[in-house]
Amino acid sequence: MFNAGKYDDILSYCKKLLESNPEDMIGLQNTALSLLHLGKYHEAITYCDKVLEIKNSDVYALKNKAYSLENLKKHNQAIDCCKQILEISKNDIWALNSIGLSLNELDRHNEAIEFYDKVLNLDENDITALMNKAISLDHLKKIEESIKYYDRTQISDPTIKEASIAKSKAFQKLGLEDEAFLAAQGVLLKDMEKIKNDAKHNKCTVFHQFCENEFTELSSEK
Repeated sequence: MFNAGKYDDILSYCKKLLESNPEDMIGLQNTALSLLHLGKYHEAITYCDKVLEIKNSDVYALKNKAYSLENLKKHNQAIDCCKQILEISKNDIWALNSIGLSLNELDRHNEAIEFYDKVLNLDENDITALMNKAISLDHLKKIEESIKYYDRTQISDPTIKEASIAKSKAFQKLGLEDEAFLAAQGVLLKDMEKIKNDAKHNKCTVFHQFCENEFTELSSEK
């Protein structure tokens, strides 16, 4: 039923479970999750709390509660939930990233970066930490450094189009229009210098050099 998105049906099924046993953990957990998917965050929290009354170290309930609190813009409470998770499992990447995201929402970007760094020490290719550290650095006007993390995000997952767009805007803030153009096309930092040097050697614009490179690459594929 979850795969089919039949959350109302799940609620009805779980209600029957809870009528016969109000402390049925499967019923409570799935009720909370269904309500979360339906956007009924206050009600979802109520059922998460019922789980936590039975088992205060239930990570699944804590995560669902934290996610619900995030959606209600109660970021300080969401952070408290995630800290409880970290007391149970100090290297929980989801909790570390979630604290970072809530700190971002509270405009506490320096603190957010500390949590993204903890994630990256555990997994240097974590997309959430890479992208949001870049965004945090951008907010702090550390533009050159943010560009490096947008680039790392692209390397780790080339499908993240938001990274190339954000990197392009960061270059624009620095007044580097050629780099901004190349970044918008998805070009990585390691390849930019060669394109610029080739353009200089061929006495053409970076735009024309990029187009020439694209044409040559397409021709070689035929």
